[in-house]
Amino acid sequence: MAATVARRLEEARERIAKACAAAGRPADGVHILAVTKGFGPEAIEAAVAAGLKDIGENYLQEAQAKFAAAAWPRHPVRRHYIGRIQRNKARRIAALFDVVQTVGELDVAEKLDEGARESSKVLDILLQVNIAGDDRAGIEPEACADFARSLQPFSRLHLCGVMAVGPLDHSATQTAFARAAGAFHAIGRVTPVDMLSLGMTGDLEAAVAAGSTMVRLGTALFGARPAKV
Repeated sequence: MAATVARRLEEARERIAKACAAAGRPADGVHILAVTKGFGPEAIEAAVAAGLKDIGENYLQEAQAKFAAAAWPRHPVRRHYIGRIQRNKARRIAALFDVVQTVGELDVAEKLDEGARESSKVLDILLQVNIAGDDRAGIEPEACADFARSLQPFSRLHLCGVMAVGPLDHSATQTAFARAAGAFHAIGRVTPVDMLSLGMTGDLEAAVAAGSTMVRLGTALFGARPAKV
């Protein structure tokens, strides 16, 4: 698996480099988050062996088992939570992960802050912005700056930026990503931020054009996810 992931990573980096060139951006300004959801611990091991330093998971229980089984390298690897947060699991999520990308409710932020305090850590977080115009989780882009201000009492949370999932209608992707970028810049007027997590395997070019600093890649690196039993 390691050789396949390394080859696919180079292909993904080539895509990113071309997209950055088209957008007039340096390629080293876009980081790759390896989304290992649905794969075993060997996917984590292959990703970090290929040089990736950011791993993303969607489900707490799955991540707990895989993180315990994986052979982690000595160099730092950041563990990102990119799934929907259940309030009753927020404290455990704060303990297990280094970055939580899907913050969209104040009561969840409060529980994450409590969990980070219990773990004697500062937790990096992103606000999830709903740019798809459907029932997906997330904050409306226009409300993000006010939400950022409401997080100021939570001393164990460090707001780093914005995460968004593109719409199912790909013809609307560029406009949607522009809204997320607008929210990112609005938050930047409240507090310094540097992470704009936009784009997955199918829409990374549009994400790079919109200014994304992190793309979340799963199938591009690991292939089709195994069917759930």
